[in-house]
Amino acid sequence: MHRYRFVLSRPLQFLPVLFGISIITFILVRLIPGDPARVLLGTRSTPTAIARIRAQYGLDEPLWLQYFYFLENLGKGEMGKSILYKIDVLKLIATRIEPTLTLVLTSVALSILIAVPMAAIAARNNGRLADHVVRIVSTLGIGFPPFWLALMLIILFSVRLGVFPVSGYGETLGDKLAHLVLPSLTIALSLSAVLTRSLRAAMIVALKSDLATAARARGMPESIVFWRHVLPNSLVPTVNLLAVNIGWLIGGTVVVETVFAIPGMGQLLVRAIFSRDYMVVQGVAMVFACATVLVNFLADIVTVSLDPRVRL
Repeated sequence: MHRYRFVLSRPLQFLPVLFGISIITFILVRLIPGDPARVLLGTRSTPTAIARIRAQYGLDEPLWLQYFYFLENLGKGEMGKSILYKIDVLKLIATRIEPTLTLVLTSVALSILIAVPMAAIAARNNGRLADHVVRIVSTLGIGFPPFWLALMLIILFSVRLGVFPVSGYGETLGDKLAHLVLPSLTIALSLSAVLTRSLRAAMIVALKSDLATAARARGMPESIVFWRHVLPNSLVPTVNLLAVNIGWLIGGTVVVETVFAIPGMGQLLVRAIFSRDYMVVQGVAMVFACATVLVNFLADIVTVSLDPRVRL
């Protein structure tokens, strides 16, 4: 019963967080230098045309009133109209969600596929050569910036080897997956480095735990001890770490989508910032904020599922 109350009450606790994010986003967007109307009209703009555009999008209103309209639109399930694209922001974002969501999911899946074997090798060879190699590789992975990794992967696999496409998203399912290999690998190499270090430390503790020792005393093979007792108990801190790093992951998609010219929400956000498209920037920021909150909520549920000792 307590768990059901948690599921129902937890989203309500996130409302103040989203409200605070909306205020910060609104203020920061307004601090961007430049006038959206002037950027939209170009060098041949006239004071009359600028005033008309500002009035059309409510940019001539006081800031507190603009923010009130922004909240009013959110309450109606709307995010205003894009100054640059001339369509509703929500509809515009809906056309860009699929590439970004696919990129995030494939990156997380790939990072887990990399992190779990590397952490297992390091933990089961604690203090030996394999452990040192994994630790060095994971440290290097954390230190490399995503845009540099993206450029190196493009040069190696696209320019020299010609194995994967340089940029774009593709049309068919197979074409999309081929276009997402390098972007997903760029994010996964950095994220897996973080997960590997956390998972390795947790596995070392789990391998020395009383539960693992008792399982070995019963004659259970080491492989079964690892998969049945060590790995599940090691995933709890890693799941929480992954949830904490979701903000970094979203930031990584913005950079990677720009480098690989993927028509996702990250690329949309960058273009909206340079075009001073306030409505789009606010809308994308709120979607990213909601995604971060949702992931942390799901992480709480997964943590309890993996370890019943954890109280909600």
